[in-house]
Amino acid sequence: MEYELTRKVRTSILDRKNVVGVGVGFKHVGGERTDQRAVLVFVKKKEHVNRLHPRDLVPQELGGVVTDVIEVGEIVLHASRIERSRPAFPGMSIGHYRSTAGTLGAVVKDRRTGKLLILSNNHVLANMEGGAGGRARIGDDILQPGPYDGGRAPGDVIGHLYRFTALRTDSSEPSCRVARSLADKANRLLQVAFPGYELRLFRRQSEPNLIDAALALPVEEDWVRKEIMELGAPTGVAEAKVGQRVQKSGRSSGLTRGEIVAVDASLVVNMGEVGEARFEDQLVATNMSQPGDSGSLVLDEKNRAVGLLFAGSSKATVINRMENIMRLLDISL
Repeated sequence: MEYELTRKVRTSILDRKNVVGVGVGFKHVGGERTDQRAVLVFVKKKEHVNRLHPRDLVPQELGGVVTDVIEVGEIVLHASRIERSRPAFPGMSIGHYRSTAGTLGAVVKDRRTGKLLILSNNHVLANMEGGAGGRARIGDDILQPGPYDGGRAPGDVIGHLYRFTALRTDSSEPSCRVARSLADKANRLLQVAFPGYELRLFRRQSEPNLIDAALALPVEEDWVRKEIMELGAPTGVAEAKVGQRVQKSGRSSGLTRGEIVAVDASLVVNMGEVGEARFEDQLVATNMSQPGDSGSLVLDEKNRAVGLLFAGSSKATVINRMENIMRLLDISL
C-alpha cells in the first residue's frame, strides 16, 4: 500500500521547498526507529512550520499513512576521492604543488576575516615548511587532486597557501641571515675543491610541536563544500576521551572507524627527509589510516570534530587535538 502511495504522491511531494526525496520506511521518534510504517519525506534541512508557505508543508498523513520528515542535507554525487572535483569535498585528495597528496580535512572559517578556508596538515598544504621559506611560501599553489594523483597547475589549482604553523624538526635550516651567509661562503670555497658538493647548515631544535596544520584560501568559495564524504558536515567540536569511538573520511582508506587509546600523548614522529619531530598533547587511536589520509578530520559518533589526523603506523593513528588546531590557526568550524 505504501509503495503505491509514494508513487502517486512523489511528484507533488518533491515539488515542495526543501524536499529532496520520498520513500517507504519506519517512523522515527527521538532519533530512534519505531515499528510504525511511514512515508518518509527527506529534506535538506528541517524548518519551523512558521517559516514555510502552507503549500510546502508536509501533511502528517498521506492516504491514511503517517509521514515522517527526515533531514538528510543536500544529496550530491560522490565523486572519486582522487579525481578533480569542483566543488571539492573533505575526504578528497589535495596537496601543495611540490608535495605528493594528502586529504582535504575540512572547510573552516577564519576568525579574523570570516573567509572560508581549507584545512589540512602542514606536510600536505605547506610541504613540511619549517618557517625559513625554503619549502613553501604563503600564496603557493594548492592542487586538487594533489600532484601524486595527477594534479597540475594551473588547471587543478583550487586555492593558495594562506596560513600554517611551522614544523619544528630535530634539525632545521637556519633562518638567521648570518648563518645562511656563512653557509653560502663555505659553499663557494667548497666548489673549488669539490665541484658538485654542497654544504648545508642545520640548527638543532628542542621545542615540541602541538599541531601539523595549514590553511589554504580557495580561489572561489563555491569550489569547496563542508560536507565530508560519507559523513556529512561536522556538527561541532568535542574533547576526545579514552575509549571513545571515532571516525574519519580520508583520501586513501575512505571511511574508517577506530577508538581513542590515549590522550595527552608525547611522541617522536619520523617526518621523512626533514628528520624527526617531537609532538606533545596528541591523541592516539587504534589504526584507522593509511599514507595519504593525512589531513583527515577525525570526528566522534555525533560528527563532532575531535582532531586532525597527521601520522600513524600499522597499529596506531596519531591525531592533533582540535582545540589546539583552532586556537593556533585562529579558525572556527
